[in-house]
Amino acid sequence: MRVLIVEDERYLAEAVRDWLAGEAIAADIVGDGAAALEAVGVNRYDVVLLDRDLPGLHGDEVCRMLAAREDRPKILMLTAARRLHDRVGGLELGADDYVAKPFELPELVARVRALARRRFTAHPPVLEAASLRVDPFRREVYREGRYVRLSRKEFAVLEVLMRAGGGVVSAERLLEEAWDENANPFTNSVKVTISTLRRKLGPPWVIRTVPGVGYAVDV
Repeated sequence: MRVLIVEDERYLAEAVRDWLAGEAIAADIVGDGAAALEAVGVNRYDVVLLDRDLPGLHGDEVCRMLAAREDRPKILMLTAARRLHDRVGGLELGADDYVAKPFELPELVARVRALARRRFTAHPPVLEAASLRVDPFRREVYREGRYVRLSRKEFAVLEVLMRAGGGVVSAERLLEEAWDENANPFTNSVKVTISTLRRKLGPPWVIRTVPGVGYAVDV
């Protein structure tokens, strides 16, 4: 899963990014509305955490423009306003959820995961295939009933592969969805992570390589 944090208070944005990273969620940060629209135009995000009171292009306008996109991400609006009509107004603009500041980070993560789950409506909350059971909310993986301890990045890669439902996922897409914008596309990070993931899941191997195309969970 990949999240865009649109927040002009840098310390808050970094705190949210670090907390998301601890939950195996990659996140990028931008500080204004114009940069948010540019980032969404370049990268694929599952959820946008959008501060309503942005400098320059207001968060309301950013929300309208994101909601109008054919490939729109889920939008979680953040604001210091607590009045009912402010919350309703944000939802009417196209936001999918609304959180008032100050907020608790565990609740924010739960809301992000809930929105991402709604984006993948074809999949149940717990993903199961090829003797694997993956629970994104608890960040737990079981292989034939055996608990498998994964790193945050390994879990993120496995979640992307599981959500593909047996389809082939390119290395470029894995970089886009499981790493943040600082990932170097010319490294072998994906190959190394897949190799470690295979070893931890154990034989028979459930992740197959499609030469020149990418990787898939053999369902």
